[in-house]
Amino acid sequence: MSKLKFALVGSGRIADKHTQVISKLENAELVSICDINESKAKEYGDKFNIPYYTSYDDMLQQEEIDVVNILTPSGLHAKHTIDIVEKYQKHIVCEKPMALKLEDADEMIRVCDKHGVRLFVVKQNRYNLPVQKLRKAIEEGRFGKLVMGTVRVRWTRHQHYYDMDDWRGTWAMDGGVLTNQASHHIDLLEWMMGQPVEVSAQTATRLVDIETEDTGAVVIRFANGALGIVEATTATRPQDLEGSLSILGEKGAVEVGGFAVNEMKTWQFEDEREEDKKVMKEFKENPPNVYGFGHKRYLKHVVDCVENDKKALVDGLEGRKSLELINAIYEASETGRTVRLKFEPQKCKLGVLDE
Repeated sequence: MSKLKFALVGSGRIADKHTQVISKLENAELVSICDINESKAKEYGDKFNIPYYTSYDDMLQQEEIDVVNILTPSGLHAKHTIDIVEKYQKHIVCEKPMALKLEDADEMIRVCDKHGVRLFVVKQNRYNLPVQKLRKAIEEGRFGKLVMGTVRVRWTRHQHYYDMDDWRGTWAMDGGVLTNQASHHIDLLEWMMGQPVEVSAQTATRLVDIETEDTGAVVIRFANGALGIVEATTATRPQDLEGSLSILGEKGAVEVGGFAVNEMKTWQFEDEREEDKKVMKEFKENPPNVYGFGHKRYLKHVVDCVENDKKALVDGLEGRKSLELINAIYEASETGRTVRLKFEPQKCKLGVLDE
């Protein structure tokens, strides 16, 4: 069987994770990379002995490519995805968030459907071992009536992190902690708790000089009546403290902690099973950084979906769900009102160029 040929557009921080994973995946091959910064593209080209480019048009016209991974700033995901699909009809793996504006996400989905290509949105934390175990318990109904779900992101991003690129911490290209760092955790909360119907929020910029927020507190009501809490900040000092998810129900409680939702902290149910005694030891992993191990499992899933025409865990429609909730959070913060979903953003600044 021939290997699926991947190429990367963008060579920022997350490119290191994608290149490492693809180069080691069975049935996958990293064939090229491009970035408008030639030195960055060359660095990866030399490291993996692959051609590098400063234009994705040149790359896609000269190389044989099946899948393009979009790793550019979030505010460019939609533009690059739509252009590449319309011109070259390639499958797309898009880093989170898939876009900043809902209308852009909708257009990405429409264009990919029109041209018959797959759109995958990277939500690698869904593949963390303790998260998978928690999801199985939800699907089995072990919690009974859901009561509350909470995510906490207490990470560290100093001013120099935002100063590395002029798009970081801007409304037009990045968003704040809720869009960038906590988008994974908001996705997990929604995946576990179901459809959100109301949201209220407060945001603040406490320790760095950026347009967007470095701290946010959110309350969500879900369609099933349960409540959700999002506590997110990149103003934790002096180092990353926590990236966690907890779910409480009438028959059980689970907390997945660690700094990257990587460690089972609590696993307790009224209907205790023999297998439950092993969960605390077996569902724990220690990743070297906040990106975790999920990219390998996620991209392996992408290869399987393309080769065997399987349904993706996070396609465009699934990726859009957390983007809609994040837009609603900003709308609530800007207006000071409780926002009901579904909704049309009016005051949300995310993805909007400053005129």
